[in-house]
Amino acid sequence: MPLFRITNKRVQQIKKTAFPSERALQDLFESNLEILLSIRFVASEYGTGEKHSGRIDTLGLDENDRPTIIEFKWRDDETVINQGLFYLDWLLDHKGDFEIAAQKKLGKDVQVNWDSPRLILVAQSFSKYDAYAVNRISENIELKVYRLYDDGLLLLEDFHTPVDVNATGAIEPGRIKRPKKERTVVYSLERLLKGKSSGTNELFRHLQKAIIALGDNVEETPLKLYVAYKTTRNFCEAQIQNSQIKIFLDIPLKDLQDSNKVARDVSEIGHWGTGDTQIVLNSLDDIEYAISLIHQSYERTL
Repeated sequence: MPLFRITNKRVQQIKKTAFPSERALQDLFESNLEILLSIRFVASEYGTGEKHSGRIDTLGLDENDRPTIIEFKWRDDETVINQGLFYLDWLLDHKGDFEIAAQKKLGKDVQVNWDSPRLILVAQSFSKYDAYAVNRISENIELKVYRLYDDGLLLLEDFHTPVDVNATGAIEPGRIKRPKKERTVVYSLERLLKGKSSGTNELFRHLQKAIIALGDNVEETPLKLYVAYKTTRNFCEAQIQNSQIKIFLDIPLKDLQDSNKVARDVSEIGHWGTGDTQIVLNSLDDIEYAISLIHQSYERTL
């Protein structure tokens, strides 16, 4: 994937380089985990005990409070999928150990959501067989491809499907869609909308359509108590109530251009969602202005 610099209307390709070691790759990610992956750092080289005799590269807690394992692949001939799955099974059997580590690093009040733990594998490339294997495995696994260039430039993207195991050639970066394992809880919009009035259902569907239309990089994730929308990280969350929808924006109130003064700071108030700026949607007439505010939060993630 070539990268170019434009200077005085002339284009020059920037050379690709590499990390000197896996440790250097891991150190960079761990020092910038929230910026790169929207994950709070918990531990590095975490030992799994004598019985399992392994060390997890990086443990973290994502913005929706889900435990996350990150494993790094430095050489092309290495495989980390089976190793990552082994550690994910260990994590689900040692929830208490993770919670102690998270509390030690992030504070005793940290919340842990065990509904859908994540496994993130980071490498310069993956084969079509890696992508096929991940699609066949019922786990919450994500493949991330990085490229390091001269002048300290780093590119990070998701790995792409669909996968044809008989195809030849490399697979382009993008998003992987995979089935979920039965042991993890999979929430749906239908569950969140169940029991709500027809008016609230209609209101949410219009809001959903407008949010997704912000860009083809928008991802929608139904969770237990709200729906999260993200690109590289969350930019808003929608909590569907009986007669209204509360929207939490991941942008400080002071940075929001809100001429109608409908938003409020809830950073010191208990609430669901990762954003600390709240707006309330009561009718279809509110959507156009709400989207103008949501768009500002969306732009900050690009």
